[in-house]
Amino acid sequence: TGKELVSQVVHLRSRRASGPFVAVNAAALPEQLLESQLFGHVKGAFTGAVDDSVGLFRQANGGTLFLDEVAELPLGLQAKLLRVLQERVIRPLGANREQPVDVRLVTATNCDLEAAVARGVFREDLFYRLNVIEVQVPPLRERDGDAVVLAKHFLAEMALRDQRTLRGFSGEALAAISAYPFPGNVREIRNFVEHAVTFAEGDVVELQALPRKLRETLETTPPQPAATAASTSAATFVTLRELEKRHIARALAQAEGNKTRAAELLGIDRRTLVRKLKRLGRRD
Repeated sequence: TGKELVSQVVHLRSRRASGPFVAVNAAALPEQLLESQLFGHVKGAFTGAVDDSVGLFRQANGGTLFLDEVAELPLGLQAKLLRVLQERVIRPLGANREQPVDVRLVTATNCDLEAAVARGVFREDLFYRLNVIEVQVPPLRERDGDAVVLAKHFLAEMALRDQRTLRGFSGEALAAISAYPFPGNVREIRNFVEHAVTFAEGDVVELQALPRKLRETLETTPPQPAATAASTSAATFVTLRELEKRHIARALAQAEGNKTRAAELLGIDRRTLVRKLKRLGRRD
C-alpha cells in the first residue's frame, strides 16, 4: 500500500529531514539476527560476529527508523524495543554499556494490533507506546483513480529505463486497470506494468498487452453478428451480464479509469459501480 513511502514523506517533511532514513522488515529476519540488526553487537557476541556492528538504531541516529511488520516481533524483542523507546538507549549484543540514541520510530503492520494484544501475542504497553499518531494507509482498491495514476507513473519510468516511446494506455487498458482490485497493491501494479511494457507492440499499451488477470477482470468481446430468422440458437445472443460488462467498460474507458466519473456517466453512485465490478469480475 506504500507504507514505506508514507514514512519517507513523514521523514522528509520533518525537522529530521537532513538525518538518515533507515528501513527494516521485522518479518524478513530471524529473532537473533533481527536483534543484532536493530541494536548492533560487539565482536564475539555470537558465532559469526567477527566485527562490531552499530545496528540500525544508531545508523538512524538523528533521523527516522522505519520498522515494517512490527507485529512479527517476538515478545522478548518487544520488551527490549519498549525499553529503547522509554529510555532512549540501546545495548548492543555482548556489550556492557548502554548507548544513547535519538531516533523517530515509525512502525507499520497489516495486522490488527489491538486484536494481537487481546490474543497475548503483542505487548499492551508497547502497543500504547507506539500508537501515538496512527496513519491509515488504505489498500489500492479503496483509492479511486490511484491505480491509473500509478500505472501511468510506472509506464513513464519503465519507458525511460528501456528507452522506449510509450505514450500511455488505451481506453480499454485503463478500464481494466481501474476495475481490477490489485490485492498485491503497489508491487502488483508495478509488476503488471512491467509485463505490459514487455508485450506492448506500438507506442500505446493496448488491452492485449496486459496480464491475463487484468484482461479477464473486464475484458470486452467483439460484437456478435445480428441474429437471423434461421439462426436462433443461444450462441447468437449476448447475455445481459455481458452487455452490462461492456457498457461499464466503455464508461470506464471514457472516464480514463476514474470510477467516480464513470459512475456519473452511468447514472449510478460509485458504491454501486464498485459492487457491480466485483460481481462482474468474479468467475462463475
